[in-house]
Amino acid sequence: MANDRKALPLLAAWVLCAPLVSAQMAGHPAQQSQAAQPPAHQHPGAPPPQPLPSPQQPATMSVPGPPQGPALSLAALEEMAAANNPTLKQAAAEVRAAEGRKQQAGLYPNPTVGYTGEEIAGGPSRAGQQGFFVQQEIVLGGKLGLSRSVFEKERQQALAEAQEQQIRVLNNVRLLFYQALAAQQLVELRRNLSKLAADAVETSHQLFNIGQADQPDVLQAEVEGEQAQLAVTFAEQDQVRVWKSLAATIGRPDLPLARLEGDLEQVPAITDEWLDAILRDSPAVRIAELGVARAETALTRARREPVPNLLLRGGLQQNRELRESTGRPVGLQGFAEIGVQVPLFNRNQGNVAAAQADLERSRLEVQRTRLLLRERAAPFFQNYLTARAAVERYRGQMLPRAQKAYELYLKKHQQMAAAYPQVLIAQRTLFQLQTDYIAALENLWTNSLALKGFLLTDGLEAPARPGEMDRPVREINLPTSAVTPPQAR
Repeated sequence: MANDRKALPLLAAWVLCAPLVSAQMAGHPAQQSQAAQPPAHQHPGAPPPQPLPSPQQPATMSVPGPPQGPALSLAALEEMAAANNPTLKQAAAEVRAAEGRKQQAGLYPNPTVGYTGEEIAGGPSRAGQQGFFVQQEIVLGGKLGLSRSVFEKERQQALAEAQEQQIRVLNNVRLLFYQALAAQQLVELRRNLSKLAADAVETSHQLFNIGQADQPDVLQAEVEGEQAQLAVTFAEQDQVRVWKSLAATIGRPDLPLARLEGDLEQVPAITDEWLDAILRDSPAVRIAELGVARAETALTRARREPVPNLLLRGGLQQNRELRESTGRPVGLQGFAEIGVQVPLFNRNQGNVAAAQADLERSRLEVQRTRLLLRERAAPFFQNYLTARAAVERYRGQMLPRAQKAYELYLKKHQQMAAAYPQVLIAQRTLFQLQTDYIAALENLWTNSLALKGFLLTDGLEAPARPGEMDRPVREINLPTSAVTPPQAR
């Protein structure tokens, strides 16, 4: 985008000078007669200049107009994203899944009901014992409650992930909104310059026809007019690119290009306290801290695993064995069993060691997360300070001075006290500063929103599942690009 800025000489002064030439020709016959004389470098006997053919003048080219329809505000786009972005629904589904896992972990084991038979024999003796039994495992040591606690921490992680995803989506929408707003203003500026350049081409042809301009002047004006039109095309394509990214982030890829309603010059304020706020309030840190709580609970649960559960078994059976005294079957009788598993060889020592290692890693993950956020936030804060200084310098000093210089040169030229190239240089400087000012504002918004949004910038990145220790801070979502100074763009 910078190359086309540097290659765009502005010719609006030609247009502003045209009324002066017309006034001299219409209101002052002597001057008109003098203007009709051939230029000093033209041979007196040579024929007057003929109009140059210009079948591809920029003045005849159609410049696409601005988007039609009502303007969209940032609040409206945020509402669209909240309703249509699929990652927010994924995060909500993860919360429901975590709630289901917590419920399942706290459920008591199902009883076992079955048939039992012993000493079953055929024939006239009809001996045997047949019946049913009920078996139930009684969980001891508070293991069910601890299992619920483990999955409760996962549920809290899922909630933190959902909040992080909401911040990520909204922050991405805001970033793209202000990028699109800057692109929209740049398109408007390029279109205005292209119209001025097209009028300047037309004026150069008129000046050539009356002998006040040479053919190289006309050709140069046409080239600069083409460059202005090409700059419009580049700006429009960049606007479409940013708009497509914005539409995809809000979940409406078919959303037509619309005019945005916003104030790019309402500069956001960031202080040194924002770095501390990122380290203190970042959802990534919160997720990592919840990972420590989950690991601690999981370690406690692993240490309780050797506590044996109580196994109860009882039932009724029909004993068909005949009594010797009466010769009749024994009849209905009951039985009961109780037992525990003795933790002689397996005391869950392997899982305890693994849980200890997970806890150590979780604690280190909190430290790593804070260090990573500090590393990524520091250059963004410095870039913000650089962009803010540039914006203040453009707005408070360079632009007013360039505007004043252009007005003075134009006034002097109209009074025949300044050369025409000086007007062109002043005008070119003014509009170049305006384009650089828009770029500086865009950089300022990008860095400030990244800091305010805890460096979360990818609104279409899928939310992590609870317990995935490598993903509380997803490096893919932490931008690393620095602000490019306008003169280097």
